[in-house]
Amino acid sequence: MRYMIIGNSAAAVGAVEGIRRTNVRTDSGREILLISDEPRHTYSRPLISYWLQGKVTEEKMRYRGLDFYDKNGCILLPPKKAVRLDADRKKVFLAGGRELDYDRLLIATGSSALVPPIPGLETVEHAFTFMSMDDAVALRKILTAETRALIVGAGLIGLKCAEGIRESVRSVQVVDLAPQILSSVLDETSAKMMQDHLEKKGILFDLSNSVDRFDQNRAFLRDKTQIEFDALVLAAGVKPSADLVKNAGGRVGRGIVVNDKMETSLPGVYAAGDCTESLDVSSGEIKVMALLPNAYMQGECAGVNMAGGTASFTQAVPMNAIGFFGMHALTAGVYTGETYVDQDQEHYKKLFYGGNHLNGVILINREEKAGVYTSLIRERTPLDTLDFDLLCRQPGLAAFAQTGRDAILGGVL
Repeated sequence: MRYMIIGNSAAAVGAVEGIRRTNVRTDSGREILLISDEPRHTYSRPLISYWLQGKVTEEKMRYRGLDFYDKNGCILLPPKKAVRLDADRKKVFLAGGRELDYDRLLIATGSSALVPPIPGLETVEHAFTFMSMDDAVALRKILTAETRALIVGAGLIGLKCAEGIRESVRSVQVVDLAPQILSSVLDETSAKMMQDHLEKKGILFDLSNSVDRFDQNRAFLRDKTQIEFDALVLAAGVKPSADLVKNAGGRVGRGIVVNDKMETSLPGVYAAGDCTESLDVSSGEIKVMALLPNAYMQGECAGVNMAGGTASFTQAVPMNAIGFFGMHALTAGVYTGETYVDQDQEHYKKLFYGGNHLNGVILINREEKAGVYTSLIRERTPLDTLDFDLLCRQPGLAAFAQTGRDAILGGVL
């Protein structure tokens, strides 16, 4: 039996640990091959911006300890990209022509940067994406105290890059077509709070605007504004890396289609993480949710099933815990239904509820007991089984009936 995992991030780690926890005695000697095109130990991508700031070292970014691969019987192959999958013959083909056989395969290829086809982009000398440590290393090499940085995209990736480089450069300007920052994560009020905070740190924003074309170190915007820059970061979005499955004849929508066991439509092939699409239990919609906690749980589920166990993952929700220069935000679920709002100059809480369920939450500098809210969303707990008015004001066990408290203390929620 040979397990093969293409990828080396959260979903891959979850799969390794799921495999090894399942039927340990019979599986402990079975081979797990890890294929990655990055020459690095598994690391936590959300920490890249903190590495740029000098707040963490590469060692501190490791997602698991140095002994992770040896301890779990993994063989991490030299960096090489998997370019083709033949599911009928159970073979993976690497760049350069090498062929590898497998018995059970996990696709955990994550996502890649979406590079908009802006005219003149090829004339820009220093243009980067911000998806990996290699991107960050290349970017840092050209930054100086006189660098003028232009970031295209005011989403999570673009703003984490802005935070990471702000103290090292002369200026950071962010352009986005949306009328607010973090448009897929925050509502208008919370986005304005976060933008004001970032502007106080010296980050400039040009919203409801876009780049029409580049000419070397000059960007021409839709409103005829021109911006001169020395370094360009493209953070306009991501796309699931689903081509291996798609080109092998597997079902792919926006991401790889999987069932609740993380099986694809190809026999013996599983998928997990940012490359997949799954059911958002808070909305009932199938969507791509590129989030580290979901990736790990999907990978763990896939690993258990690959090793002959039984597991399912049916509780995916969009959830983000982010911070910029000391201002923290937590969001989860969907923003539909009636709302409860509690706000002052520095804090913000907004709950969305309807249909006897908590549907979503936005918290700014209000992280205390946020897990109670996210658990209610994930578990679809009926609101008539608790004191919801009290829970809005004070998220704690007192708002739950005794059976609900027992469930929380027992780890069900």
